[in-house]
Amino acid sequence: MADESDLEKTEQPSARRLEKAREEGQVARSREWVTFALLAAALGGLQLTGGVLESRLGATLRHGLAFERNVAFDPASMLALARAQAFDGLIAVAPVLAVMAAVALLAPMMLGGLLFSPQSIAPDFKKLDPMAGLGRMFSGQALAELLKTIAKSLLIGGVGYLAIRDNLGAMADLMTQPPRAAIPHVLALVMRCCTLIVGSLLLVALVDVPYQLWSLYRKLRMSREDVRQEHKESEGDPQLKARIRRQQQALARRRMMAQVPKADLVLTNPTHFAVALRYDDGAMSAPRVVAKGTELVAQRIREIAREHRVEVVESPALARSLYKHTDLNQEIPAGLYTAVAELLAWVYRLRRWRADGGLEPAAPAAPVIPPALQYPGVPA
Repeated sequence: MADESDLEKTEQPSARRLEKAREEGQVARSREWVTFALLAAALGGLQLTGGVLESRLGATLRHGLAFERNVAFDPASMLALARAQAFDGLIAVAPVLAVMAAVALLAPMMLGGLLFSPQSIAPDFKKLDPMAGLGRMFSGQALAELLKTIAKSLLIGGVGYLAIRDNLGAMADLMTQPPRAAIPHVLALVMRCCTLIVGSLLLVALVDVPYQLWSLYRKLRMSREDVRQEHKESEGDPQLKARIRRQQQALARRRMMAQVPKADLVLTNPTHFAVALRYDDGAMSAPRVVAKGTELVAQRIREIAREHRVEVVESPALARSLYKHTDLNQEIPAGLYTAVAELLAWVYRLRRWRADGGLEPAAPAAPVIPPALQYPGVPA
């Protein structure tokens, strides 16, 4: 079987992809969940404030139906009375409206969080394209929404039918009851049917919320090329980073090579390692490594040292030990003080002999390297 195409969106959306989609206003939203939450809030608010609502609206209604001749023939008084009645009605239902307003804000936040995206409300003339609109009308998403709407209608209609069928006897009994006694029974029946319908909407919401989350993540899935491109944008182009790293290494190497002429001594392996040491009695407490390297870098250190008449000494064990245990511009370890001091003293005597003549100083014996500072595989 052929390898999967890079253009196929098989990868889960990354955190950056999700964050970018959120900035564009693409978050999971469920109208069914919001509808259920609003109706449940309204139903709960009516049940909790039903007594207060009944008394206040009843008083408002009785006052509005009272006939006063002086008010009926005075337009200004009639308008004032209408405003007062409307205000009293609004105050009566204000608690329920406040609960519904709060739920209308909180219900979407429970699924997609608090979000304000200027990009989502910016004008997009591509949405006016009729061909794109037709494509959306006959897309898989539109078909899924149609099937969901049909299923929701069947469910709610079925629940409503069963609720009415089971309460037909109670509804028939209302005809034999006086109005004052029948009204509370009617309200109880209506509340019972509404509760069952809202409960059915909960089932719809419990199905729609996971579907919306799945649909969003499916829409935001990425191809392998998308993943590589995002990684390149976030981490930088690997080729560019490698080029910058090579330039940085070359610059650091040039700075290091510029210190070789100032060195007092270069220790070699003799061919594979080279370490340049410098010691300033007035500024340093111990000799310091000013350059080091292996292979071609070590060869270049030796060439520069010879060009500037810096003493090059073969000491394989000491050179490799210094290379391993000392970084650039660091002082040598205390365990190597004696070995390096003997070599430096010999180099200083050698310089005086070359300048003044006399008896050539004897080269020091092979240095003793502490076991903890030995380079693996090289005897002390």
